[in-house]
Amino acid sequence: MEKIPNFRAGDTVRVDYKIKEGDKERLQPFEGIVIARRGAGVGKTFCVRKIAADGIGVERIFPLHSPWIENLEVVKKGRARRAKLYYLRKRKGKAAMRV
Repeated sequence: MEKIPNFRAGDTVRVDYKIKEGDKERLQPFEGIVIARRGAGVGKTFCVRKIAADGIGVERIFPLHSPWIENLEVVKKGRARRAKLYYLRKRKGKAAMRV
């Protein structure tokens, strides 16, 4: 990935992550709300949360400067008033995806 877009907690992002299975590689998209960013420098990470099948919440932590991230795209800007959105974990359904 050449340039990292500006994004913050509350934004909906789509991360295309490279998965290596045996000798083959494939892209796995993961789209959800950024609930946290942490760290500094090369060790910076961000946590993305999405609602999967049957309303189950799935969170994934990505290293920002990972060579396995093929593409990082901001789908929608959110309007969050805090840096960490852990309160979204307690919400269900559509309310869990609304910031």
